[in-house]
Amino acid sequence: MRIGFGKDIHKLEKGTGLVIGGILIPCEFRSVAHSDGDALIHAISDAILGAAALNDIGYYFPDNDKNTENMDSKIILSTVLNLINGQYNICNIDCVVTLEKPKLSNVRNEIIQSVGKLLNLDTKKISIKFKTNEGLGDIGKSKAYEAEAICLLEDK
Repeated sequence: MRIGFGKDIHKLEKGTGLVIGGILIPCEFRSVAHSDGDALIHAISDAILGAAALNDIGYYFPDNDKNTENMDSKIILSTVLNLINGQYNICNIDCVVTLEKPKLSNVRNEIIQSVGKLLNLDTKKISIKFKTNEGLGDIGKSKAYEAEAICLLEDK
């Protein structure tokens, strides 16, 4: 058994929606990022890579590479899954997304379904919690949002 942790944060600016967990959430913000800014998928990818001791997503997808600019984060996760394919099974994923707004509890199941499909993992093995920062810091002022994930892998 191996455990890994991932974390990602992105600035927010005025826009028409955030990509979280592979789905577009219509809202008044957009993520400022080299890729599509899906902090949840980035955190999950880093947690998997960490558990497998395979570096981090920046190693495979540098933020100064023009070829990865505006990349769909689902491609990042797919690449990470290919790296562990044949070596490990994902036991479970536990995540926290912290942002002041929009509230995401009404799309929790949709996000979990999307992540389950991307990971080819039973949704009973995926936990995603949503938190605010109680008005504190850049996250509390809706200037940023972050995601954290932990992943448990087992040898095949």
